[in-house]
Amino acid sequence: MRERFERWFAYDAWANREVLTSLRATVTPPARALERMAHILSAQHVWFDRLKQQAQAFPVWPNFSLEQCEAEAGKLAVLWKDYLMAMPEAGLAAMVTYKNTAGQSWTSRVEDVLMHVIMHSAYHRGQIASDTRAAGFTPASTDFISAIRQGFVP
Repeated sequence: MRERFERWFAYDAWANREVLTSLRATVTPPARALERMAHILSAQHVWFDRLKQQAQAFPVWPNFSLEQCEAEAGKLAVLWKDYLMAMPEAGLAAMVTYKNTAGQSWTSRVEDVLMHVIMHSAYHRGQIASDTRAAGFTPASTDFISAIRQGFVP
């Protein structure tokens, strides 16, 4: 199962890069699209901190420039890859206790948190595609099967 998460996070990193490349190609990225991309990346940092039982270092809705988004996307690709490669298979079933942004305490399985991160990012990338199209630009194609066909996911 860990190998599946490694594949899904490789896909996620690829999809984030595709969106950022698409946004860079616009004259001025649609503001809402850039806000959502910053949110995707910052939320991944928030969840990573929760999994590592670290203090939250990022806000949920940051004000990142496109350059900052690109830098954070690169950092996250490495963080998730290293995290997953170091995890024993049994680590996915481990429980993690954390506080949400409202201060409520929750306990979740690590694999459920990881799946949430992947799905949350895909959800918002879909919104970014809509924002981009509404602004008159062509959004990135970030379908999972596209990443497979292009050889970006093992």
